[in-house]
Amino acid sequence: MRKILTTIFLACLVVACDKHDPILSGTRIAIFDTGAPRVLNATVKNLPETSSKTKGASCKYVQRNDNTVWDGDRKIFAGLATNTFVNSVHKPVCAGGYVYAGLSTGELVKFNPKNRQVVWIADVYRQSNMMGGASVLDVIAPAVIYGDYVYAGGLGGAFCKISDESGMTQWCINIGVEHPFVIADSVAYVVDTDGNLNTVRLRDGALYWRTAVQKSAVPEYSNGIVSVSGEKFNAADGSVVKQ
Repeated sequence: MRKILTTIFLACLVVACDKHDPILSGTRIAIFDTGAPRVLNATVKNLPETSSKTKGASCKYVQRNDNTVWDGDRKIFAGLATNTFVNSVHKPVCAGGYVYAGLSTGELVKFNPKNRQVVWIADVYRQSNMMGGASVLDVIAPAVIYGDYVYAGGLGGAFCKISDESGMTQWCINIGVEHPFVIADSVAYVVDTDGNLNTVRLRDGALYWRTAVQKSAVPEYSNGIVSVSGEKFNAADGSVVKQ
């Protein structure tokens, strides 16, 4: 009887840990684990002249490497501190009265800076990245809020579409993201940590095309052209645009 009760207790703990963060309040979205990104090798149709206007913008709050966010000398968020992180400047994003912060522990968190209440926490890394124990999971690139969804990428091998309202993951694809990315209508142009420029279809996470870049950098979009550190690509099909 004791063994049965112990088994039930442990099962309940597993379920609880899957739904709730042990450190932060709020619903936790489960880690994803899928196969390689699906590359369509297809042309993007009806591209706009300029990149899309998104909701998120840099805000006055300061984020530190110990996963804290500050409003002046007042701490408004505290996540789990870790010794494994990339020494870089994290920039939280503000939209609709909320703050979106990517953490070195691999999560994206949405919280209210006035009452410090956490709305949701979403994991932005693959399950397999937890096996090593010292994996770098930083979410460095600022999140982008576009329509009813938040797009975020991290060094834990993930680029995800997340519901802004509920925090539920719509899809994630297995690419690591270090640099900010750009959205143009129905696609996102994302440079991954393997040195590829990816054209991600926002509907389902499929890649229209991907191509290697000489130097990883923030992509820029204008008039159907994607530029990455001086290289120019046709945004529709990924072909190189001669200088």
